[in-house]
This record gives sequence, C-alpha cells and structure tokens, in this order.
Amino acid sequence: MAPKILTFILLSFFVVTSTGIALAKEKKANQTIVGIKGEKFRINGKPTYKGRNWQGQSIEGLLMNSRMVQGIFDDTNPATAGQWVYPDTKKWDADRNTNEFIQAMDEWYAKGLLAFTLNLQGGSPVGYGNNGWINTAIDAKGKLKADYMARLEKILDRANEKGMVVILGIFYFGQDQVLEDEAAVIKGVDNTIDWLFSKNYRNILIEINNEANVKYDHAILQPERVHELILRVKAREKNGYRFLAGTSYGGGTIPKENVVRSSDFLLIHGNGVKDPARITDMVSKSRAVPGYQPMPILFNEDDHFNFDQPSNNFVEAVKAYSSWGYFDYRMKEEVFNDGYQSVPVNWGISSPRKKAFFDKLEEITGGLK
Repeated sequence: MAPKILTFILLSFFVVTSTGIALAKEKKANQTIVGIKGEKFRINGKPTYKGRNWQGQSIEGLLMNSRMVQGIFDDTNPATAGQWVYPDTKKWDADRNTNEFIQAMDEWYAKGLLAFTLNLQGGSPVGYGNNGWINTAIDAKGKLKADYMARLEKILDRANEKGMVVILGIFYFGQDQVLEDEAAVIKGVDNTIDWLFSKNYRNILIEINNEANVKYDHAILQPERVHELILRVKAREKNGYRFLAGTSYGGGTIPKENVVRSSDFLLIHGNGVKDPARITDMVSKSRAVPGYQPMPILFNEDDHFNFDQPSNNFVEAVKAYSSWGYFDYRMKEEVFNDGYQSVPVNWGISSPRKKAFFDKLEEITGGLK
C-alpha cells in the first residue's frame, strides 16, 4: 500500500476515533443535567413533572425520591461481613448488589421516581443502629476506594442515561469515624467532587452528610460548621459548572440559619414525625428561617407510610409544595423482599409496602415514560 494512502487511512481512523470519544464524553456530560430555578428542580432546562397537577396541587418542579443508600455497599470488617449473605447463595456479593440495583431502576422510573439518595458511606444495614460494620468508599486519609467508585460509576451512568437525579451523600454518622482527622474529611470532599468532574456528571445533588446533627465525630461535619463544606463544594467549578449542594438533619429538625444561607436546596427528614400535619409545619418553618430565599425543600428520608389514607406524610409534603423521599428498612419479623436499606437488599418493588409507595407515586406523578 502506498505511504500516502496508508497515512490518509490512519489519519481518518484517528479523526473518527477521536470524534467518537469526544462525543461519548459530551453525551455523558449533557445527557441529564439537574438545575434549580426558584423553588423548582429542572432537568435539562425543563421543570420536572412539567404541567402535572394532582388534586389541585401543582407538582411541577418537585423531585420525588427514595432512599437507596446501599447501592455500592460492602463490609470490610471480617467480624461483621458474614451478616449480609443472600438467602439463596449464602454469600455476600457487592457486584450482584449493584447490578440488581441497576436492573430495578427502569421499574422505579416508570412509576414516577426521578431521584434517589445514594451514599458513599451507606446507612445502617439493619435500619437503625450500628454493630461495627465498615462500609465506606473513603479511606482514613480521605482517598476514594477504586472498587466502591467503580460500582458507583455504573449506577451514575445508568441514572444519567435514564434522566434520573442522584442525591449523593458523602458522609454517614455511623462511618465518619473511619477518617483520621479533619484534613481527611476535607480531602474526602475534594476528591469526591474532583472525581465527579472527571467523569462529567451533571445529574448529581451533593448531600455533604446524612443528618448532620446526629453523632458525628468530626467538628466540621456537625451543625455549627457543616456549612463550610457546603460552601467548599459550591466554590469548586470546572468549565463554568459547579455542583448543587446542601446537607440533611435528623427527623423533625428544622435547618439552621448557617446551612440555609449556604445551601442550594434544603433537605429535611420526616422520621419520627407521626402526625402528617407536622410535615406541613416543618416546610413552613424551614421557609421562615433567616436567610431563606426561594429554593427547593425536599424530604429525602421518611419512614412513615399509610399510603392508603387520605392524609399521610407523602401527601402533606406535596400539599406544602415539597418533594418527598421514601425510606424503607426491614423490620425484625420481615423477610428478604422487604426494605431498601437493610442488607441484603431486594431492589425490586417486592413487598406490599414498596408497592403501596410506588402506586401512590404513580398516582401523584402520572408515571414516566
């Protein structure tokens, strides 16, 4: 073959290949972009659930979600790792857990779920409490663990393809003690944001830590100072883009002024709120905190249900124009199919309680195609 022809072929191959790689990167960057305008969430420039009303209440701009924090779970403590085996294989398999999570996403989305919370340090795999497991994508020095991040990337890629938003929590109060000092905490935040930038994700909302007012070892993760990390995330930009950030509080707690002034959105929890009328009151009081400007308010954790009743926490959140998040764990008497936080997890809509939530979600949102 003549040298000139060979050179032309090689150059053509290089151009086509380079263009393909560039387009692939651009597709990941631009497939799903979450934004906020006033009190409304937007996806790719359009308000969520555009034009949708339910019982005379607009839900346009809300972000219905579910707490699915164990999507990349693994336990590196040999003393506790044997607790999480699957009933069929009698073994734990972190990759199976992530793969089954991804397989279930189509079903969630069809019912109207636009977002889910996923944590780098998970949550209690028994629902509430701690018995010594070690489940963290961030090591003692604040570095990210490759195996956890590989599983995370698979989930974020699928969410990006589906048009779903991920509320990505960085720290959990049952695991933050793994980090050796404040410098490691800060490094963990920076490394997380840098990793997200490197992968070109724009469908992520950052939750610095789950329930900042509950038992954190490091002062910078506690209520008086956690806003420093929110501001740190907001200050990091790449190509004119930054991640939207906030943090959450324990059930029934109203956000503090320092967090309200610093956040892009407010995360509140309904755990322990037995009277649905208090949900409306929480939203109203959150909007009255000094420094509040119009921004979305969303519950991303609430373990109260009664979806067959005319008034429940989900319904009252919607009436207050607040997004709502389902938190479901397995009770002691229940089986593998129940709960989304208890490990091992059946990620399908596999129990009467899950079905009741998703049916109500579909009723309110009209479902998604």
